[in-house]
Amino acid sequence: MAVIRSVVLVGLFSAKDRDYRDRLDALEAQVTAQGGQVLDRFVQRRGVSDGGVRLMTAPLSRRFLVGPGKLAEIAATCSGRKVDAVVFVNDLSGFQRRWLSMRLGCPVLSQADLVPSAEVSTGPPRPRRRAARGRMPNRRR
Repeated sequence: MAVIRSVVLVGLFSAKDRDYRDRLDALEAQVTAQGGQVLDRFVQRRGVSDGGVRLMTAPLSRRFLVGPGKLAEIAATCSGRKVDAVVFVNDLSGFQRRWLSMRLGCPVLSQADLVPSAEVSTGPPRPRRRAARGRMPNRRR
C-alpha cells in the first residue's frame, strides 16, 4: 500500500447539519494524528429544494456522491497539488470508491478507513486447554 501523507478532505452535508465544520475538524485531527497533512477541504451542502426533506441526506450523484461542479474542483486540486488520497467524511460504497478513484486519480477513503483496527494480534493463537476430567460442573457421566 502506498504511503499517504497529503490528503484532501471532502464531506456531503445536509443544510440542517450545523456541526459540519466540527466533523471536518475532527477528521483533520485524525489525519494529522496519523502523520498526514490536509492540503484542502471541500464541503458540498445539500439545501432544501423541490426534492423535499427526505432527500436531504441522499448523495447528489450515485457515482460520485457530490455534484459535478464540486467534483471538478476536487479533481483540479488533486491534479494541481501532490495529493496522495482523498478522504470523505461520509461512508462510501465500493461502487463510489471505484468511480471517485478513477475520476480523481488517487485512492479514495472514508473516515471509517482511518480508524485503527481494535483487534491487535500479539502472536499466534494459543491452543485451547482441555479441562481436567471430572472438574467440569454440570457434566453428566
